[in-house]
Amino acid sequence: MTQPRAEALTISGLDCFYGEVQVLYSLELVLNKGEVLCLFGRNGAGKTTTLKAIMGLVPSRAGSIRLDGKELTGLPAHDVPKAGVAYVPQGRRLFAEMTVAENIEIGLMARGKGKATRENVLDLFPLLRQRLRQRSGTLSGGEQQMLAMARALCLEPQVLLLDEPTEGLMPSMIAKIRETVSKLRDLGVSTILVEQRVDAVLSVADRVSFIENGRNRETVDVEDLRADPSAVRRYVGVG
Repeated sequence: MTQPRAEALTISGLDCFYGEVQVLYSLELVLNKGEVLCLFGRNGAGKTTTLKAIMGLVPSRAGSIRLDGKELTGLPAHDVPKAGVAYVPQGRRLFAEMTVAENIEIGLMARGKGKATRENVLDLFPLLRQRLRQRSGTLSGGEQQMLAMARALCLEPQVLLLDEPTEGLMPSMIAKIRETVSKLRDLGVSTILVEQRVDAVLSVADRVSFIENGRNRETVDVEDLRADPSAVRRYVGVG
């Protein structure tokens, strides 16, 4: 009998609103330590809102978000990264006029990390070593995604949140992103990955949660999903 895995991040009973419009309804979600959990669902299902709620960017009106037992709910948004959660939003949000090196430096400042962290991050993304003096706005889409991930990893986070990291990327870059997520799992980082394309992430995921109308309808081990992909058709409409 397998031992239950320790929980890295636990969301329970989470209600979130945009103004007066409720978007998350008593959301329940568990991210285990050292796993990759994918969130799937149609557009507007609440996947991105879930990530923003974890980061304190969307306030919660009810419920709890706990990181390794520590309550995050109610923390100011700028304190959530300091607690050990890193976020790579959709669209990357790099400082386009700054160099690769300067973007990485900003990531290091968030938790006071130094040269050793910088070197570890660049070891994960060797391509960025060749681009350190290049303005980040001139990088390819895949290189920008790598830089956004590198900057987030400068926090040395326990939990990494990735919002559609493969969007618009060539297959070779998608493979590199997948490879990096796998390496991070080996290093003990727990990752929540929001994706639209099932095929882009099934090879790297441990479990999949299907978000529909602001609720987690079902969480499935990826092996079970491969054997029976009906949940993908049910909640995402493809498969």
